[in-house]
Amino acid sequence: MRGHSFKFLLLFFIFAVVVAADKASAQGAAPPAAKPEMAANCPGLIASRAPFGALAPFRLVALKSDEVRISYIGHSTFLIESPQLVRIATDYNDYVRPPIVPDIATMNHAHDTHYTDHPDPAIKYVLRGWAENEKPARIDLQYKDVRVRNVPTNIRRWDGGTERNGNSIFIFEIANLCIAHLGHLHHTLTQQQLNEIGRIDVVLVPVDGSYTLDLDGMVEVLHALKAPLMIPMHYFSAFTLNRFLDRVRQEWAVEFSEVPSVVVSKGSIPREPKVLVLPGH
Repeated sequence: MRGHSFKFLLLFFIFAVVVAADKASAQGAAPPAAKPEMAANCPGLIASRAPFGALAPFRLVALKSDEVRISYIGHSTFLIESPQLVRIATDYNDYVRPPIVPDIATMNHAHDTHYTDHPDPAIKYVLRGWAENEKPARIDLQYKDVRVRNVPTNIRRWDGGTERNGNSIFIFEIANLCIAHLGHLHHTLTQQQLNEIGRIDVVLVPVDGSYTLDLDGMVEVLHALKAPLMIPMHYFSAFTLNRFLDRVRQEWAVEFSEVPSVVVSKGSIPREPKVLVLPGH
């Protein structure tokens, strides 16, 4: 009897531990005691591990205090999540949206697959990367453990002219990492713009080579940014993506992920910069 009682108690203890761990995961990570310092030059390193898997149904998985999860939703939209579970949707629009309502939505003005005039009213902060009368949008938002800022760039109009400040490169400072989303970038960057962007750890880069910047120009931008991790977006098809990859294999290693998410942190960094392809288009 004594042996059976001991086994019963042991099984009960294991069950209690598993239930407690599952509840902790569902509730997310506890906020850190203090916010990390957000340096304007974005010092940070890169690490990755297996992400949460399929986007639907969405399941909340806790992040460590130095981790950021990046999930590719499609086109130019990513879902970026912070340790304090702030959710950001990039180039938020009416066609491609994440499976949950984000806290922050960033948008650009090239065309309506990069913005919407009718964002979900539950979104706390809707950040448009352009302003009226072609004035530069100026954004610098701090929310919980996330800082969002922007660097304006120009875009081509359909008539061949230029819309000044119609696009923004959004920079997300999270967990001492700096993630840049290039938006619908149409030109190479000036030294002043590069100075404003600062040091980047992860860059989300449009690679279609036609609607945005041509391939040689985009490679020039990537060299200038010097980000250790480059994640392609805005590529429409396997043909367009492979055309970009064939070009950049001359410069950097290329790695494919089986799932559309990656967790990055400052725990480790690639010895050489690499391109990481998340499935989608």
